[in-house]
Amino acid sequence: MISSKKIQTILNKAVDNKKIFGATICLSKDEVTSCFASGNMSPDRIYFTASVTKLYTASIILILKDTGKLMLDDKITNILPKEVMAGIHVWKGKEYSDSVTIRHLLSNTSGIADYFEQKKKSGRSIMDELISGADIKMEFNDMISIAKSMMPKFPPGKKGKAFYSDTGFQLLGKIIEIKTGMTLQKAYKTYIFDPLNLKRSYLYSDISDGAPAAIYYKNNILWMPKMMASFGADGGLVATAEENMVFLKAFFEGKLFSIKNFNEMKSWNRIFFPFKYGMALALFKFPGTYELIGHPGATGSFAYYCPKKKTYITGTINQVARPGLPYKLIMKILKTV
Repeated sequence: MISSKKIQTILNKAVDNKKIFGATICLSKDEVTSCFASGNMSPDRIYFTASVTKLYTASIILILKDTGKLMLDDKITNILPKEVMAGIHVWKGKEYSDSVTIRHLLSNTSGIADYFEQKKKSGRSIMDELISGADIKMEFNDMISIAKSMMPKFPPGKKGKAFYSDTGFQLLGKIIEIKTGMTLQKAYKTYIFDPLNLKRSYLYSDISDGAPAAIYYKNNILWMPKMMASFGADGGLVATAEENMVFLKAFFEGKLFSIKNFNEMKSWNRIFFPFKYGMALALFKFPGTYELIGHPGATGSFAYYCPKKKTYITGTINQVARPGLPYKLIMKILKTV
């Protein structure tokens, strides 16, 4: 049972205008969905979901698999242009680019460098530059060039190894465009938004679009429309918590792709504490807390299913600087369910 009064009180206390300036969440249990907001957010406010986007990208890949347009063990060199693939994975002087598969990209087991959070030769990452107040426009080829300039982490598919790579999901986005003959925006609409009747969800592309809620780094607003418009398949989705909930339930309940895929998706590898990573799925388990399965985003966004409570939860706190805060909030709320 969802206790609206208790949840609203928890949310109101979490918004302290120091660490969290606004929050929105949706909960769904026993076919009852309830949405809440506090601070500078409202239940119907759209926000940047960041890496929660990866669940959507993975969904389209799995739909394409189910309809026979690709296989997870397809080598991506057989799909992507040679100029993209040449030098994308050179490990200790040996090129492994021809060994990378779609499965490797989905599960972060390719070893390919991460254009976004990995340090460049300058000692700073793209993420570092953004939180310093920069706004950067990047094309797909720019991201690939940055990844090629970095050292991969291990050979593709090395047993027990996983490394979180936004580059991999950029490559998946390009694969979707090639296999569908559509732009990524059109593919999202065709395969996800329209079937689920999502009217307010979209991939951010118009830098004059000021509708999504502000993202904070500590107490500073990060307004970076050029970068948000660049993310696409790895982090460009805008949604409301309620529409994200509609998607999340469809994702877990087999309404988008065959539920049989979940056996493969839950092949967990350690990635960084307290996460394990499967196939486009993160498993969060901190000692003394509930297990969560879904995906987080760097903006303080989240979309998870809690097996213990049989509850779905989506939302955001729009705060980059404190990645532990969403989980403290989630656990307090789940205790009331």
